[in-house]
Amino acid sequence: MKFEDLLLEIGGFGRFQILILAMLCLPRINLPMHFLLHNFLAATPSHHCAIPYQEAFVNLTMEEVLVISIPRKPDGTFSSCEMFSQPQFHLLLNSSLQPENKSIIQHCQHGWVYDHSQFTSTISTQWDLVCEQRGLNQATATFFFIGVTMGAMVFGYLSDRFGRKTMLQLSLVCSMVFGMLSAASMSYTMLAITRTLTGVALSGLSLIVLPLGMEWVDIQHRTFTGILSSIFWSVGNMLLALAAYLVREWHWLLVAVTGPCLLSIICLWWVPESARWLIAKGKVKQAQRHLLRCARMNGRKDFAVSPEALTRMAADKNMGGSYSYISLFRTPVLRKISLCSGVVWFGVAFSYYGMSLNLTGFGLSIYLSQFVFGIIEIPAKMVMYVLVNRVGRRPSQAWTLILTGVCIGANIVIPKSFTSLRSVVAIMGKGFSEAAFTTVFLYTSELYPTILRQNGMGYTSFLARLGGALAPLVFLLDEVWRSLPEVTYCGVAVCSGAMAFLLPETLNVRLPEGIEDIEKPQVKVPPEISTPEGVPLQALLK
Repeated sequence: MKFEDLLLEIGGFGRFQILILAMLCLPRINLPMHFLLHNFLAATPSHHCAIPYQEAFVNLTMEEVLVISIPRKPDGTFSSCEMFSQPQFHLLLNSSLQPENKSIIQHCQHGWVYDHSQFTSTISTQWDLVCEQRGLNQATATFFFIGVTMGAMVFGYLSDRFGRKTMLQLSLVCSMVFGMLSAASMSYTMLAITRTLTGVALSGLSLIVLPLGMEWVDIQHRTFTGILSSIFWSVGNMLLALAAYLVREWHWLLVAVTGPCLLSIICLWWVPESARWLIAKGKVKQAQRHLLRCARMNGRKDFAVSPEALTRMAADKNMGGSYSYISLFRTPVLRKISLCSGVVWFGVAFSYYGMSLNLTGFGLSIYLSQFVFGIIEIPAKMVMYVLVNRVGRRPSQAWTLILTGVCIGANIVIPKSFTSLRSVVAIMGKGFSEAAFTTVFLYTSELYPTILRQNGMGYTSFLARLGGALAPLVFLLDEVWRSLPEVTYCGVAVCSGAMAFLLPETLNVRLPEGIEDIEKPQVKVPPEISTPEGVPLQALLK
């Protein structure tokens, strides 16, 4: 007997599963509000060097004071990082002239003046993370994703060892604590540390929510479950734009996006542990209790299963024992899956955050860009719901990544003056990027066996967060060549998309329980006689 056979008897998608998914969607909404918070937390408004003795120029307008104090850039705008060592009054006669003596131009000596019309305060304005300190500003996002990277390894292992629900509860509590500490940061160092720890904690939410939901639903509803969970990420994306628009002060914005964790902590008490995991670990009495509860809620009151039957199920699959990340590379087929899926996850996250953390240059306000980037994800997910069931997981994963790279590359050659066209291409690229992210969560959950699923998700999530950590730093490459960041995002997306073709197809395939489900040679079942439960994963590996 397999677990899918039990699901057929107790109801693979009834009231019980709908309640679980509803509860698990709350933390999914909260995730993007932190993962993409850098767009507003570290936003850098227009600024120029603070001008000493400005009160001495009482007879001059502010524009005239800037003309004599701040040099202009080649495009005619005032420099953000340089000033004249002495006022250049002759420029009042012809402001288009620029001094030939470059020695009178120096870096800002007295701090900066910021435009507060859009942001009351950000970490950039509070600690002057501009010009020479610009790297520290971008590093804030990198610190957060380094935390997420470390958390992926920690929570992936711990959730396989101690259970999905326990680690999800720990993740939510830690996210709440460190999020509030971030809001109370008194220095950049404190913010960097607390944001890193927040990333560690939030990684558990990102890693556990989807597999926990999918392990309770049948094969026919796995895709729907993955898409539904992903849609709530997009909802959180749009809510972040609303929250940032209403709360312009960075301390309170952090409070606003962290507060919903409390509601998730309360709701999580009604979510049961994964019965698949309980059976795999030999905790058959707890699994029996949850299965009977599921059957009652789904109207299957005649269902009965003994602990002995569940024990035999675990023994048949040899799912006991200790497994680690090394187990992902011990057998040939699993090793190939792990290597290829790791590259795909890196490319998905690297290109996604490369686009999501760059909301300027498209002719839209930062709030509208965030909202549009969020809302375009929903139709992208709807299309993916059809494609992954009709075309399959593998081609969907590969082509969405490749098309993401094509859109990024197209915006390299489209002139900046074509803002409308650039906006359309960017929105299309964001849609493909989100489609790739939606597919990779679903796809990876189906590739790994139950006993290694969280280890597999932890490993791939580690590489994804490594991509997310590197994505903000790539923006600094524009000092080498203006288009180098976009070229980098484009190349990585296309190459990782091509790598996805090496993965096996999992459409209508039974979720593997043990390693032998993947490694043991099986005879491929022809599509015309394929059962609803699907065929073994090895049968489709080429």
